[in-house]
Amino acid sequence: MSPSLILIVFLLYTLLLFTVTWITARKADSQSFYIGNRISPWFVVAYGMIGASLSGVTFMSVPGWVKDTQFSYMVVVFGYLFGYFVIALVLLPLYYRLKLTSIYTYLDQRYGYWSYKTGAGFFILSRTLGASMRMFLVINVLQVFVFDAWNIPFWVNAMIFIILIIIYTLKGGIRTIIWTDTLQTTFMLLAVILSIIYISRSMNAPFHDLLSDISDSSVSRMFITDWHHQRFFLKQFFSGMFITITMTGLDQEMMQKNLSCRNLKEAQKNMFTFSGILVFVNLLFLILGAFLLVYSQSKGITVASTDDLFPTVAFKYLGPVAGLVFLIGLISAAFPSADGALTSLTTSVSIDFLGINNKKGLSEKTATRTRYTVHLSIAFIFFISILILRALPDKAIIDKLFTIAGYTYGPLLGLYSFGLFTKRKADDRLTPLIAVLSPVICFFLSKYSVELFNGYKFGFELLLLNGFLTFAGLYLFSKKKLKTEDLS
Repeated sequence: MSPSLILIVFLLYTLLLFTVTWITARKADSQSFYIGNRISPWFVVAYGMIGASLSGVTFMSVPGWVKDTQFSYMVVVFGYLFGYFVIALVLLPLYYRLKLTSIYTYLDQRYGYWSYKTGAGFFILSRTLGASMRMFLVINVLQVFVFDAWNIPFWVNAMIFIILIIIYTLKGGIRTIIWTDTLQTTFMLLAVILSIIYISRSMNAPFHDLLSDISDSSVSRMFITDWHHQRFFLKQFFSGMFITITMTGLDQEMMQKNLSCRNLKEAQKNMFTFSGILVFVNLLFLILGAFLLVYSQSKGITVASTDDLFPTVAFKYLGPVAGLVFLIGLISAAFPSADGALTSLTTSVSIDFLGINNKKGLSEKTATRTRYTVHLSIAFIFFISILILRALPDKAIIDKLFTIAGYTYGPLLGLYSFGLFTKRKADDRLTPLIAVLSPVICFFLSKYSVELFNGYKFGFELLLLNGFLTFAGLYLFSKKKLKTEDLS
C-alpha cells in the first residue's frame, strides 16, 4: 500500500466519525458529556465497549504476543469473565444507588477528602499512562508506514492524531462516544476476521486445516503448571479477575459508559452481555496471532518487535486489500481507547478536583468553558507522554500496560475493598502515604523476588499484592467502628 492511499483511508474514516459526532453532539450539554443524560441503550453500550476494552494494544500486541506466551493469555481472559460478574453484582449497584457521576465520589463519602483525592489521582495517573501507550502504538504504525515516507516528524503525526480526538469528543463526550465506539467495534472485528481469511488464502490452506495444526502444536498451550513461572495458570486467572475489577470496575472511563444506561438493570445486562462476547473475541485475536506466527515462519519473516508482526505481514505480504483491512481495524481499535480516556479524564478532573458539580449557581456557559480548558490540557499531556514513550526501550506494549496497572490500580483495589468489605474507619490523612508506599514496596519485592522467594517471579499478580498492602495499611491505621452515617 502506498503512503498516500493509507492517508486517504485514514482521513475518510475520520470524516465518518465526524459525521456521527455532528449527529450526536447537537444540543449536548454537560450532562450529555458526563453521563449521556442517562439514556444510552444498554445493548449499544455493550457492543461499543468491546472496542473500548480491546483497543489498539490488543489489536497489535496480542497477536504478536502469541510467539512468546502461546495461548496462556486466554487464562487471563477467563479471569476477566469472573471479574465482570463482580462488577455487575457488587460495584454497579453501589454506583447507581449513590447516583454517582464520578465513581471516586464514593471515596469521599466513605473515607474523606484525602482518600477521595488519592483515588481520583491514581486513576488520572493510570489512565493517562495507559491511554498514551495505546495511542503511541497506532501513531507509531502511521509514522513507519506513512509519515516516514514523506519525512514528516513523529511529533507532527502525534499532534494530528490528538487534534482529531479533541475535535470529535470536545462537545458530545459520552453521548458521542457510545455511538462512535459501536461503529469502531464493527470495523475492528471485521478486520480481524478478514485478516484470518487473507492469511489462510495466502498460504493456500483451508481455515480448519490451519486451526487443526495450531491446536496440535505447542502454540495453543493455555495452562502453565509450573508455579515459579510468571504465567502460572492460577496467577493468570486471578490476575485477570482483579485486572478487570480494577481496570474496568474502578476505572472512570469504563464505568462512565455503564452509568449512562437508563438504570441498574440495563447496566447489568450490558455487563453480562459484553463479558460473554469478549471471551470469544479475545480467542479470535489469539487465533489470528497463531495464524500470523505460522505465516511468518513459512515466509521467513523477522521483525524487531512482536508488535510489528501484524502490520508487517498485512502491509508487505498480503496485498493492498489486506493492508487496507488492517489499517481500518487498527484505527477502529485506537480511537475508542483515546476518546474514552480523554472524556473520562476530563470528567474526573472537572468533578473530582475542580468540583464543578458542587458549585451552586455555576452557569452552563462557565461550566462548559472550564470543561473545554481541562479537555485541551489533558490532550496536551497525552501529546507529551507519547513523545516520551517514543524514546523508551522496546517491549511489547500490552506487557507494559499490565505492569503499570499492577502499580497504579493496586491502591484503588485496596481502597475499594476496604471500604466495601469492612466497617472500620480508616485514617483519611494517612491514605495518600499508604497508597504511595504500597506500589513502592511492590516494586522492590518484584525486582528482587527471585532472590527473596526461592526463584519465584511476579507476573500480573503484582496487582493483588499491591491491593493487599494498601488494604493492610488502611486496616492498621483504622478504628473499630464507623459512625452510622458513614457509608459502607
